[in-house]
Amino acid sequence: MSQAPYANWVSMREALHAEWTKLRTAPGTLWLLVAVVALTAALSAAAAAAATCPSAGCGQDPAKISLTGIYLGQAVVAVLAVLAISGEYSTGMIRTTLAAMPRRTTVLAAKAAILTGLVLTAGTIAVLGSVLAGRLILPGHGFTSAHGYLPLSLGDGPVLRAAAGSVLYLALIALLSLGAATTVRDSAAAIGIVLGLLYLFPIIAAVVTDQHLQRHLQQIGPMSAGLAVQATTGLSSLPLSPWAGLGVLAAWAAAALLGGGLLLRLRDA
Repeated sequence: MSQAPYANWVSMREALHAEWTKLRTAPGTLWLLVAVVALTAALSAAAAAAATCPSAGCGQDPAKISLTGIYLGQAVVAVLAVLAISGEYSTGMIRTTLAAMPRRTTVLAAKAAILTGLVLTAGTIAVLGSVLAGRLILPGHGFTSAHGYLPLSLGDGPVLRAAAGSVLYLALIALLSLGAATTVRDSAAAIGIVLGLLYLFPIIAAVVTDQHLQRHLQQIGPMSAGLAVQATTGLSSLPLSPWAGLGVLAAWAAAALLGGGLLLRLRDA
């Protein structure tokens, strides 16, 4: 029996343990994860408190309002993911990491797995807090059954999809950021690239007058496409269906990781 599969498994297990130890003991990791939860839930609660639905009707999506905090939480996730690898480049620790674990793709895969697990955990808490805030606050602002709105509940299929999709969205943002940071190896540059990709497409789409171009930008932008998963009303007007939009973000994340992994293998530490 070949020992290669067993050796690869041992190598991955060791890499996962090493990356978990590094991320867990890094001084900023815990505070950034707390910030993801706190800022996401706080902004979502503020958005719910600011929304109103008069008796004439409002045509708003209560689930999307309650998940507004994702717009801010994703920026913290991007910073966390970038620092997961760029911090090693800035301190020179990456040389030690690659000397101890010569399989560079294994190192990147382990970083991605540990980072994804942490972001999924923090994202789940943040999204649950956001949905709870919306459920408690929105009825007092006109989002009642009299206006055609039932209380937000994860037992409702579209709301569950919006909530679960938002958690997956944050995880994909983390992978996109990790890939970008692996590519450029500089914290400030990587954060700038990721935030530019996220926020620039919606800004450009808002100012162009050509509706066809505007829709195309919304379809390819990682944030505008990915956050389509939050919509529970007016799905026919979306530039992409909810899961297709999340698929666009997944393609961005995969491309960033593939590019970063290739450069990690080809160039010196």
